[in-house]
Amino acid sequence: MDVLEKLTILTDAAKYDAACTSSGGDRKARAGWIGNTTTSIAGCCHSFSADGRCVTLLKVLLTNRCVYDCKYCVNRRSNETKRAMFTPEELADLTIQFYRRNYIEGLFLSSGVYRSPDYTTELMIRSLRILREQYRFNGYIHAKAIPGTAPELVEQLGFLADRLSVNIELPSEAGLRALAPDKTKQAILAPMGQIRVRGQQSREELVKYRHAPRFAPAGQSTQLIVGATADTDFHILRLTQGLYDRYRLKRVFYSAYVPVVEHALLPAKDTKPPLLREHRLYQADWLLRFYGFRAEELLDASHPDFNPQVDPKCSWALRHLDFFPVEVNRADYEALLRIPGVGMVSAKRILVSRRTRKLRIEDLPKLGVVMKRAQYFLTASGRMAEGLRFTPDSLLRNLIAAERPSLPQPELEQLFLFAPV
Repeated sequence: MDVLEKLTILTDAAKYDAACTSSGGDRKARAGWIGNTTTSIAGCCHSFSADGRCVTLLKVLLTNRCVYDCKYCVNRRSNETKRAMFTPEELADLTIQFYRRNYIEGLFLSSGVYRSPDYTTELMIRSLRILREQYRFNGYIHAKAIPGTAPELVEQLGFLADRLSVNIELPSEAGLRALAPDKTKQAILAPMGQIRVRGQQSREELVKYRHAPRFAPAGQSTQLIVGATADTDFHILRLTQGLYDRYRLKRVFYSAYVPVVEHALLPAKDTKPPLLREHRLYQADWLLRFYGFRAEELLDASHPDFNPQVDPKCSWALRHLDFFPVEVNRADYEALLRIPGVGMVSAKRILVSRRTRKLRIEDLPKLGVVMKRAQYFLTASGRMAEGLRFTPDSLLRNLIAAERPSLPQPELEQLFLFAPV
């Protein structure tokens, strides 16, 4: 099998991994080396960076051969699929050739578990060592740390990569036992804890000596599959909150389960991926990371799932109408962020603008406030938008109507004159 055929198989096998980001990398240009990783090129495979550019990583598996039999995975050992495997030399040469042709800006490397987690990680380390030391590649590398790998190998991998990720995949221990019996909660969380501690030690060493080796300078991330198990949004969001608090993760990625295999414990193959649910979880994740919300505020045992028809901040606002309306000329930054339709940028603009004048309702759209949602939850100089009348019930209907154009629309059907009603 030639390298191009291997590339076709192993890039296709990697497409279900969403935890592919370079945000936060900062590897400056070095004399005699090629490539660099700075925040100006942060981004993920075919996605947008912080400065608005679309950047590309070579997203590939070292191999899709796997000794594990995870029920949801297309690469599981019991599934009949075409298998391939790069040698470390082939992978390193392929990456550097793609980089020199300006096809990519970095590498995202994952793998099936070939023979054992340790053996697979050793092959990944050899690949990255060739890139860093032989080809002197200074660009961005994101590597997957495989649960169950020996700590000393995780450490070696972290000194070669800019970011590490350990995928949790399933949100609950019961889900792991049922669908991924070869994996355990402890095996997944142990490398996460090691990466957090070693990363903190590395930052402390850099303060004392700026040429100290850097361990995974862009931090770590993980991925959760949504829809493969019966776990609620509340359970997923509480897990996310715990991961951010305990392991200082940069990102938690959510991947709507795509039914690619037939199994009694999984949704049927004709089930559509829950893309809207994935979208709502990403919106809620944003609220946790940047808006000061906690998982327990957004959902609870009596409301375990998000209303798909409105965004999570609107759902929270509808359950806390006693908090509103917020007077934009007096509210602090944290209170402004709680208003649906007000983001971080528009909240800061409000704080700056009101230093010199009293804000009116007419001024808010110019500051970036999305009035189709915000108008129900704020006042400016003591008044709301003119002619605005609503009740709690009509408020929900109005918010749903405002959101509807951006939601997936039902497929149109051809009507026939004599079709039964």
